[in-house]
Amino acid sequence: MSVTSDLMELREDAIRKHYSAATAMLEGFDHTPRNGSASPERVERSSGIGTRRRFRSTTPGLVTRSTARPEGVHLLDRIASADGDDPLISPPQAVVMHGLRRALAIALAMGEAFSEATPLADLKRANLQGALAADRKADFSALLEAEALAVLHVFANATSYLLASQASEVSADVGEVQEVLTDNAPLALQGALWELDQKIATHASDEARMVATVLAFTEQLMERVALRAQNGARTGAFTGANWRVEADDLTIRGFTPASRAKGTVLTMQFKKPNQVVGNHIAKYQAMRLAKMLMAYDFERRLNPFAELGGFIFTFMGDGAPGTGKTTLIQMMAGLIHDYCQNAGYPFRYQNFGIDNIDSYQGKSGQNAKAFVTNVLDPSVIGFGTIDDIDQIAGRRGDRQSSAGQQEVTAVFMEAFAGANTVVRGSCTFGMFSNYPENVDDALRQRAGARFLVDGPQTREDYIDILALLMGKKHDIPLGDHELYAAQQIKKAVAASFDSHNRPKEAGLLEVYDRVSSRIGALDTIAKMGTYLKAIQEADPRFTGRAIKNITDAVKVRAMDFELPDEWMEQPELFLFKSYDEKAAMIEDLRRPITVEMVIQEINRYADSEFRYADKSDEVAIEGMVRDFGRQEEAKRRYLEGKG
Repeated sequence: MSVTSDLMELREDAIRKHYSAATAMLEGFDHTPRNGSASPERVERSSGIGTRRRFRSTTPGLVTRSTARPEGVHLLDRIASADGDDPLISPPQAVVMHGLRRALAIALAMGEAFSEATPLADLKRANLQGALAADRKADFSALLEAEALAVLHVFANATSYLLASQASEVSADVGEVQEVLTDNAPLALQGALWELDQKIATHASDEARMVATVLAFTEQLMERVALRAQNGARTGAFTGANWRVEADDLTIRGFTPASRAKGTVLTMQFKKPNQVVGNHIAKYQAMRLAKMLMAYDFERRLNPFAELGGFIFTFMGDGAPGTGKTTLIQMMAGLIHDYCQNAGYPFRYQNFGIDNIDSYQGKSGQNAKAFVTNVLDPSVIGFGTIDDIDQIAGRRGDRQSSAGQQEVTAVFMEAFAGANTVVRGSCTFGMFSNYPENVDDALRQRAGARFLVDGPQTREDYIDILALLMGKKHDIPLGDHELYAAQQIKKAVAASFDSHNRPKEAGLLEVYDRVSSRIGALDTIAKMGTYLKAIQEADPRFTGRAIKNITDAVKVRAMDFELPDEWMEQPELFLFKSYDEKAAMIEDLRRPITVEMVIQEINRYADSEFRYADKSDEVAIEGMVRDFGRQEEAKRRYLEGKG
C-alpha cells in the first residue's frame, strides 16, 4: 500500500476483489432485524430466497449466528421495481446499483485494511482456529466493533459520494436509522442494507425518489455512525490516516463525509453593480469580497486573505424593507458565479430560508447543519445567505421562539465562531434582516462585518433608481443629470467612510464627545481603548467580540483595494498561480493602517449596535405601553360589570 503525501492508497485490486461478495449481498441475503422494525407500508416482498445465492462472509475467523428469514432481502430487485412494471433497468437504476456495489467493495476493502493495521487480523485467525485466548476476547470484540463502525461509515460515505451526481430537486425524509449493528462488519452491512431496502420500499415511488431515498439514508447513517464512534474505543487506525481511492477521486478522512466538487445551478436573476443604487459601502464590500473568494487555493485549501487578514467570513446586512438587500445578494452571487465560470471553479450558492424550519424535533438543526456543511465544502467556492434571519434564528430565552428556531441559533453560533470553526477562505455567509435588533445578541455579534443596506439616499440616487426601473421603453427625457455618476464606487465609498469620522447615533455621539473633550483627539491606542471602554459602559453588550470584529474590519480596510478585473478575466494572471505567488501579489497591494481607519470602524460598528439597541428598546417599550393599555381597559370593563 503506497503513501502519497498524507494519504494512504486503497488500491484498486484490493477493492475489486470484493465485487463478488458485494454483488451477492445486493442479490440476496437473510436478515432478522434486531433494532429496526419492518415498515407496515412496504410494497410486495421480493421473490423467495431460494432463487438467489446466499451471502456468506469471506472474512476469515468470523463465526456469526444465522439470521435466516424466509422472505430475504433482495436490494437489486427492490431498486428495479422503483419505476413500476418496466421490465428494463433504466440508467438511474443502473447507476444506483453499480454505486452500491462499488461502495460495498470499498467498505469491505477498508475493513480489510483496518484489520491488517491492527491486531484484528491475527485475532480473527486465532478465533477461526479456536485458539483465541480468554484475555484477548474483550480486545477482539472492541476491534470488531471499531471495524464495523469504519466499514459502515465508509459504505454510506462512498455511496453518497458516488451518487451525488444523480441528486435532483426531489428530497426524501426517511427518518432515523435504527438497524446500526456493530458486532462485526458483515453483520453491520447486512443491517444497513436491510434498512435501506425498507426505506426504498416505503418512500421510492419513482426513480427520482429512489435516488433521494438512498442519499437521505446514507446521510442519516453517516450521522448515526459518527455519533456512535465518539464512544468507540479502537477506531484510531481508521481516523488516524486518510485513505485515497484514486479511480473515484474519493478521499476518506475518518468519520467526515466526503463531497464532490459540485456546484449548484443558479436560476436567480443576477444584478450588475450599477443596478444597485445607493448602499455604497455595502456594494463596495460585496464586490471586493466576491474577488477575495476567488483567491482561494484549492491545492493548499487556504485563501491568502484568510492568512494575511482581511477576509470576511460572516457579515450582517441590515436595513429597512425595500432598501435593496435582495438586489445586493443577486449582485454578489452573480459576480462570484461569473468569476467561477471564467476560471472553471465549482460555485455553490445556497439560501437558508424559513421553509427550513421544521416542526419535527431536531430536524431544523439538521437542516441548518446540512446548509453550513454544503457551503463550507472546501472543494467549492461557497456563498451562503440567511434571509430574514430574525424570523429564522430564535433569541435564546425568548418564549415565542420555536424549538426549531432555537436549534438553528445553536448550530449557526457554533458554525460561525465555535471552538471547531476553521476559516479557509473558500466561502462566506451573509445574514440579512429588516429587524436585526430581534436577532440573538451573541449570534449577531458573530457577524464579522456590517453592511448597512440603506438604499438610495441622495437626489442623484433617486433619479438613478427611477431611470433604472423605468427601463428604456419610453420617450421621457432624462433632464439635467449625469446618469449613474453618483454611483461611481470609489468616490461614493470614500465619502461614506468619511461620514463615520464622527458617530451618527445620538447615544454614541454623546459618548464620543464626552471622551474627546476629556482626553483630546483619539490618536493613540490608549485613547482609542479609553473610548471603547466608555462605549462598553454605555452598552454592556459591547464586549471583547465586538473589539475583534472591529479589528477584523480594520484589517479589511488595510486590504482596501480591489483585485484588478483582468485578474478575474484572465485567470493565468492571478487565479492559476501558486498559493505563495498569490499571497505575495496581495501583500504588495496592502495599505498601511491609519488612525482614521480605526476610528471610522469603531464608529461604524458601534453605531450599528446602538441602532439595534435603540430599536430593540423602543419595540419593548411599545409592547409594554400596549400591555398597560389593555390592563387599564380590562380594569374599566371589570368595574363596569361589577357596577
